[in-house]
Amino acid sequence: MKTFSYVAAGLVAVAALAGIEACSATKNDAASPAPEPIEAGAPDAESSYPPVTLAAEPQRTGDPAKGYRALVNEAYVPCGIPYSAYSQVFPTVAEDKKIPGREGRNATLAYDFTAMTTKDGVELVTSNCLTCHAGRINGKLVVGLGAADGDYTDDAASRIQSTGYVGALLTDPKERAEWMKWKERVDTVAPYSVLSTRGPNPADGFTAVLFAHHDPKTMAWSKTPLLDVPPPVDLPVDVPPWWRMKKKTSMFYVGGGRGDHARIMMTASVLCTSSVEESKAIDAYFADIRSWIANLDPPAYPFPIDRTLAGRGRTVFEGTCSRCHGTYGDGGQYPNRLLSTEEIGTDPLLASGTAQFAGPYVAWFKDSFFGDIARLEPQKGYVAPPLDGIWATAPYLHNGSVPTIAALLDSTQRPTYWTRSFDSKDYDAAALGWLFTALDHGKKDEPDPNTSHAIYDTTQIGYANSGHTYGDGLSADDRAAVIEYLKTL
Repeated sequence: MKTFSYVAAGLVAVAALAGIEACSATKNDAASPAPEPIEAGAPDAESSYPPVTLAAEPQRTGDPAKGYRALVNEAYVPCGIPYSAYSQVFPTVAEDKKIPGREGRNATLAYDFTAMTTKDGVELVTSNCLTCHAGRINGKLVVGLGAADGDYTDDAASRIQSTGYVGALLTDPKERAEWMKWKERVDTVAPYSVLSTRGPNPADGFTAVLFAHHDPKTMAWSKTPLLDVPPPVDLPVDVPPWWRMKKKTSMFYVGGGRGDHARIMMTASVLCTSSVEESKAIDAYFADIRSWIANLDPPAYPFPIDRTLAGRGRTVFEGTCSRCHGTYGDGGQYPNRLLSTEEIGTDPLLASGTAQFAGPYVAWFKDSFFGDIARLEPQKGYVAPPLDGIWATAPYLHNGSVPTIAALLDSTQRPTYWTRSFDSKDYDAAALGWLFTALDHGKKDEPDPNTSHAIYDTTQIGYANSGHTYGDGLSADDRAAVIEYLKTL
């Protein structure tokens, strides 16, 4: 049943971009003063736009070991489908879908599902952060890698119909009551979690709807929205890797997610929670989860590296790229630099006050339990990410519109229409990214409606592959050297 994969991804996508260095938490009503930007790279005097850096802010301390245990065992999205129904659909689980450290019933479930028991004794299966924040590269599951193969292209009506099928498997009144709670909420967000293209994630769209259906002061669920909800928008977002949060001071592409990161991470629970007390119980262990994420390292590049060429690439990189993306190795610095949409030139839809970053939802967050020590605070631009483990994180740009690093560094190589197999073993080690097929047509000219969802059409609003043309000025040899250097990060 495809509904299970849809629900799993939809419940928790908002949860996850976490952590920097741990220190005690305080309430933050305003941003800290910005530090000076790093000196390496192209001088700021060459830019028409003033530099903006997002300073680090205090974070609660946590225990990384306890954080991993909570991440893979605790039910922080505390509603779901009864286990009696789940077990009829998934009687067994493949070994490659299991991960270490799971306890009890969880040890028998796939990595992206979590078992819980309600106060009334009903055993449920819900989803967890790894639905969106564990991905495969070269056939290997990597916890913390964003899932780049999600499929959210089913229409809302078919999803709502699918959630109804679960009820046909239930007879116990308590189980049906839990199913109805789950169904009401996932059906509410269904129209807002539909994308036209496989691969990106719709979390930024449906999170706003969940805010609208909760009272910010009490967190009580409302069957009708308490805020005006705009029509659904096709808003693609590529899920970034967790290990970036070791360096980042803001959690989201648009510089939002400031203050206490653990509090923002646990926002995923809002799908199921109905009181401040429930939220506080979940928040109690999220500082541990944030701490585990803040200690996460990226996977090492698994193929041979030309170290001489990489050394040359480092010199080119530090002279042209480090102003925004930082320096690496001993003494390396990352500036947490925000680039305006005018400067970076990438698709502006996400940074234009859309979905959860629209004004009413930012205000809702501020007035809610979450806003006590955290802020959404979106900006009109995008934060240039740290590039640790960049080899594993294709596709590129915030909307996943560019399939390889080679195309990112040479905009003339970017396909207008392209598709890929979604097999994690179809990796292009030379170009650093996914093997892809360039097409001569987009979605509207695709004769097979069953395959159009796999076409990435950069002419669609929100899906543009424009901007970030800084590599165009490099020679082909210099670009090749930079790519070799990026393999070492």
